[in-house]
Amino acid sequence: MVACTASVIATGCASLAPPTPVEPTAGTTVEHYRGRFSVRYEQNGEARNTYGNFDWQQNGENATVQLLDPLGQTQAIVRENPRSASLELPGKAPLTGPRLEDVMHDALGFALPVGGLRYWLRMQSAPGSQASIERDPQTQRPTHLKQDGWSIDYQAYFDGTPLRVKRVDLSRDLGGSPLAVRLVIDE
Repeated sequence: MVACTASVIATGCASLAPPTPVEPTAGTTVEHYRGRFSVRYEQNGEARNTYGNFDWQQNGENATVQLLDPLGQTQAIVRENPRSASLELPGKAPLTGPRLEDVMHDALGFALPVGGLRYWLRMQSAPGSQASIERDPQTQRPTHLKQDGWSIDYQAYFDGTPLRVKRVDLSRDLGGSPLAVRLVIDE
């Protein structure tokens, strides 16, 4: 079954090539997260849900996020760095714009906060704006972070050192349009 599934994915119908691995620059390390996501959002007044898998690679300020459907087909690739951001969809030219969140929202109906997530996955606030962090009084692990209109709840951690988040829930309500994102990190 696994070999069959791998064969279908390898020769399947995805019209987006997988992103090339992020190469480390001198003095930095590549962070890599793989897992599952679910998103609840509203589009044109209707509640919507989407879910699948993700592959996140980050090298310093450069991030590449691949969103896959449950069968492993690439649905979108997001690339962001301090100078540019783009969204690649199957069969379409890359979309760019001054704000990645606007591009994602227009194309997908929702926008992931990639700029903030690069820090929030490290259990830190993003630089450049106010944030508040709550910690568990016994373990000192972060439990809740608020920044840029987002509410980030750290739900589970991997055992061991260094401390790594295993599940994080994000939510915000922008102009009466709620958005809830759940990330479960498998590795």
